[in-house]
Amino acid sequence: MTPKELSALVNSEALALGFDYVGFSKAEKLEEESFRLENWLSAGHHGDMLWMEENFDKRTDPRVLLPGSKSVISLMLNYYPEEKQKFAEPKISKYAYGRDYHKVIKSMMKKLDVQLRAKVGDFVSRSFVDSAPIMDRAWAERAGLGWIGKNANLISRKSGSFFFLAEIVCDLELEYDSPIKDYCGTCTKCLDACPTRAIESPGVINSNKCISYLTIEFKGDLPVSYRKKMEGWAFGCDVCQDVCPWNRLSKSQSKFPAKEQVINNDVKTWLEMDEKSFNETFAGSAIRRTKHSGFKRNLEFLRSAQDLSD
Repeated sequence: MTPKELSALVNSEALALGFDYVGFSKAEKLEEESFRLENWLSAGHHGDMLWMEENFDKRTDPRVLLPGSKSVISLMLNYYPEEKQKFAEPKISKYAYGRDYHKVIKSMMKKLDVQLRAKVGDFVSRSFVDSAPIMDRAWAERAGLGWIGKNANLISRKSGSFFFLAEIVCDLELEYDSPIKDYCGTCTKCLDACPTRAIESPGVINSNKCISYLTIEFKGDLPVSYRKKMEGWAFGCDVCQDVCPWNRLSKSQSKFPAKEQVINNDVKTWLEMDEKSFNETFAGSAIRRTKHSGFKRNLEFLRSAQDLSD
């Protein structure tokens, strides 16, 4: 098959499996992104995520990650929910309303791999779903699937930013797409709306201030000075996406139906959960990432903020 025919085949097979968008880019070093990442790390904006300092060469060059690779296939899967949370607090990031996306997308990518090998023969590849040192947004941007906005999320001109990203690095030679322009323009809604001013400049997020980082990745005590700034978030934060004008184009999907136990509970109910109840309630959910201790810490922090307001 020619590169054009191979790309058409990958695209059709991926879309048939349920992926929303597919794009292709040449496997090479991310020069500009490497420079920005180095500056971001040097500034300490990654907080306690020290693993981001490791494997820098692999993170910025897929040919180091997979020797002999020629192409990066970028995949996007919509997670915008149809359902809404029943209570004002505690707020859960939309991506965690349903089943853990890692499992869903890995299953889809495994099927894609089998189907492609059946039609093109054997090839060398590695698949990634928010795993391993690979800059997923940078590759999706290179593949023309969108642009990285001022809130550092990949934004699709057709469908907004509520998407999961995945990549296949492989030795197939494909026909490559071209990046599109940045359509954020002069808009600063995400910077203005961020409760903790974590977006310090367009595209630059200081994780130490970010509610998503603090409620999911950070293991210590939450900053007391943020008690009135959390705006009810117990797991993640969607503010910078919710205010983005491009997300007026977001459409609900059926691949990640919201779990009732996630969207229909209040702080008091969840605070009463012991570890066993937590594991049962959030079985198969991304929320288990915080473990019971981390989730309880977040809820207690919200309760203390509520007490201050009473």
